[in-house]
Amino acid sequence: MAFVYILTNKTNDVLYVGVTNNLARRVYEHQSKSSKSFTSKYNLSKLVYCEECSCITDAIRREKQLKAWRREWKRSLVTEKNPHWKDLSL
Repeated sequence: MAFVYILTNKTNDVLYVGVTNNLARRVYEHQSKSSKSFTSKYNLSKLVYCEECSCITDAIRREKQLKAWRREWKRSLVTEKNPHWKDLSL
């Protein structure tokens, strides 16, 4: 099992698409800013979207697809599943 996820900041203006096999651990790593990365630089710690995939290969394929999408398409995807952009990690 693997996951594709989207993180954002408090104002929902920066989006990050990632993939992992352990969503809880990965979100914790982003929230604790354990490494100097894009997500820590832009304070991306709010999980607003996640998708479960049957295998890591499918998840990576989906991640690449979402990363190629326009920002407005990603925003529409999040809004469709999470209309109020609530933090799903809580």
